[in-house]
Amino acid sequence: MMAELFGKKTGYCKGKGGSMHIADFDLGILGANGIVGGGIPIAVGAAYSAYLRGTSQVTVAFFGDGASNKGVFHEALNMSSAWSLPVVFVCENNQFGVSTRISRITNLEDLSKRAVGYGIPGIRVNGNDVLAVQDVSKGAIDRARRGEGPTLIVADTWRHHGHFEGENVTYCTKEERNIWKEKCPILYFSNFIKEKFKLTDDDFKKYSDKIDNLLKDAVSFARESDFPAPEEALDDLFYSIGGEKK
Repeated sequence: MMAELFGKKTGYCKGKGGSMHIADFDLGILGANGIVGGGIPIAVGAAYSAYLRGTSQVTVAFFGDGASNKGVFHEALNMSSAWSLPVVFVCENNQFGVSTRISRITNLEDLSKRAVGYGIPGIRVNGNDVLAVQDVSKGAIDRARRGEGPTLIVADTWRHHGHFEGENVTYCTKEERNIWKEKCPILYFSNFIKEKFKLTDDDFKKYSDKIDNLLKDAVSFARESDFPAPEEALDDLFYSIGGEKK
């Protein structure tokens, strides 16, 4: 994955997907999407495929609060509800769509209530609480596997950085940022792990260092890998003429 982010040929998509279109069908990852809300109908299509094939697969679609205002979001919830498809919609509500606060463009504080209009469960959860998210996700996935249809999960969280690197963030206050930093999910879960397993700071640092080393190895692998050769530009591309795949 790191190599793909670096645009290297050892990446999942041989460096041609990057961060915006990374995918690995073998792992069931159908791909990120550069279009706001673009992955939501793809998830419904994948869930319909599982339904037709009679498998126990469940599709999960991740998107932001801004995408919940797109027409395709409502179409997807309606269709998946009507056909009881095995799909879970996860709205990561980080409070902003680019630089627009969600409260300015949506007259609904709890976005999970939108599920009511489609006759499916809508669950609001603290998106910074790893265990709470795990719990509601398991319930939604189990429900989908039982053939009971989709669920909308809205995980409330916060975007700690701007929409793009180097942005001058003027649309939220320093006080807000500081409040949410104290609610950091990594900090929260770290404290939970320490208390649960009676770990000292030194014990925890050993695990933390191990993870840091894995990340450093991934970055080194990406940096040392080659870029795709120019003559490989058209490899793995396909098109269709008259239904015949080329």
